[in-house]
Amino acid sequence: MHTVSEDPGHDAAGGCGLGNQRRSAGRSKCPAPGRLASRPAPQPAFAPALGSAERYCHSRCRSAWRPSMTAVSERPITTDGDGSQRRMDKALVRDLLVELKTLSTDPQRRCAVREDLVRLHLSLADHLARRFRNRGEPLDDLVQVAIVGLLKAIEGFDPKRGVDFSSYAIPTMVGEIKRHFRDKGWSVRVPRRLKEMKLDITKASGALTQDLGRTLTDADLADHLGVSEDEIRECQVSARAYSALSLSAPLGEDGTDSTLADVIGGADRGMEAVEDRESLRPLIEELPPRQRRIIAMRFYGNMTQSQIAERLGISQMHVSRLLARSLSHLRKGMLIGA
Repeated sequence: MHTVSEDPGHDAAGGCGLGNQRRSAGRSKCPAPGRLASRPAPQPAFAPALGSAERYCHSRCRSAWRPSMTAVSERPITTDGDGSQRRMDKALVRDLLVELKTLSTDPQRRCAVREDLVRLHLSLADHLARRFRNRGEPLDDLVQVAIVGLLKAIEGFDPKRGVDFSSYAIPTMVGEIKRHFRDKGWSVRVPRRLKEMKLDITKASGALTQDLGRTLTDADLADHLGVSEDEIRECQVSARAYSALSLSAPLGEDGTDSTLADVIGGADRGMEAVEDRESLRPLIEELPPRQRRIIAMRFYGNMTQSQIAERLGISQMHVSRLLARSLSHLRKGMLIGA
């Protein structure tokens, strides 16, 4: 008959406390709450211009800037899962916001609370940034701009109002992303209304193309957005100024020194006379046939007045009078048209 020792350090394996060792080895080690921000992360290559609301302990809280590079041990706010979990998340956020507003003399703790709030909303920042992807800006940059908006929301939120933090943070973060596109993304300054219309066109194009099942026309976009077709065309032309190419940019990766400036043609002097020629064409058509012939022989055939007179069988003086009369008619027509 075997006996089992009641000593917790002794088990049936007779391993001199192996049971305790197995149990201790099976226990998971949970990080202390105060170590949420102890893990360093690399500084991102892109850092948006920070205002007073965002420059909080930047050297201590830099790990919150690059969510994809940081192993976040604490669970972020999610939109799925059961209701009890979401209530716990909201309660945690509310408690942190209340604590942040009551802390005034402990900058280190304020920094830690802000960082906890940022980490809890990293998935929200990523979700909002993805709504604006494929618009000419890297996704990582948009995520960081969304985090800048999150920091502004954390600073400006008042827990005493009794509203949910996300209802205040989401419009603030989306507004910050739109402001980035409007003010920082354009290489050439264009009117604000055209910048905002460009965002509206980009947002509506995908869904509208799928609904209509064909390539969109200016009339389709104008009808959908409630603007004129001329405004749509103006916006599309101005959209070319979003990103500019440097004239010093190399043309290829073949090792040559050719740049974009090398393949751009110079000014064509003949183009300067195109407008004058097109303006003169209807005025010349108004002249009598003989005067039109004199104009052609004099200015296109490079003939002298004597040669023209001999060709037409008239005197040189008569050619001079007809030529002066024709030029006077053309000159008056050009001045009236100008």
